Amino acid sequence: MNGRRKNGESLILCCSEYTPLPVVKKRKRYRKQYPGESTGITEEMRFVAMKLRNTPKTNITHKEEESEEYNDDDGDGTWQPSMEGFLKYLVDSKLIFNTVDRIIDDSQDVSYAYFRRTGLERSGGLSKDLEWFSQQNMVIPPPSNPGVSYAQYLEEIAEKSAPLFLCHFYNIYFSHIAGGQVIARRVSEKLLEGRELEFYKWEGDVLELLKGVREKLNMLGEHWSRDEKNKCLRETTKSFRFMGQIVRLIIS
Repeated sequence: MNGRRKNGESLILCCSEYTPLPVVKKRKRYRKQYPGESTGITEEMRFVAMKLRNTPKTNITHKEEESEEYNDDDGDGTWQPSMEGFLKYLVDSKLIFNTVDRIIDDSQDVSYAYFRRTGLERSGGLSKDLEWFSQQNMVIPPPSNPGVSYAQYLEEIAEKSAPLFLCHFYNIYFSHIAGGQVIARRVSEKLLEGRELEFYKWEGDVLELLKGVREKLNMLGEHWSRDEKNKCLRETTKSFRFMGQIVRLIIS
């Protein structure tokens, strides 16, 4: 019995003197952020839009870009709109803004509620403009393929994903505000004898109105997964391509 006790004591003594090896912690790897990610999803989309336009101005601010000239030249510095093409552009634009407003107003998705009655809505102004053109005995054409295709796409994507639709929503208004003033001035000079259309008028500071929308979308974007944000960036490319087709109707 005494021998056993001594062996047990020696075993306890041995174990008590054991020093564990230090734990080597693995270095934590941090994912490289996307351009604009620290600011919000709208800034990420802006970088995508700038890349599409092949401009090197990566330090431009939102306010500067929103007031920057829209460039739709074909490379030779000429931009010759036609009245027929401009009417097609207005009709297709009205279809897009009607579709966007209806989806936002009718949806049961709670995230859409943040974007109702933002002050950016364009449908009413477009209706007034088209009525004025009609009173000038001009034939108002039906919506053309670019507008119909984009409206159908917006309907489809709104049913699949609120984040993806809201990215289109923001890009549609952003591009109209950023480039609309230039289009308005050029068309007014060449076709309308200086007339200012309702489509390009807002009540209040339009940049402040857009800023409010941007802040709400960035807030919602904080709750989106990285995969959802990546899909939004891909949709940004689609959005500008769709809208580019509609703008090109002006010179058709």
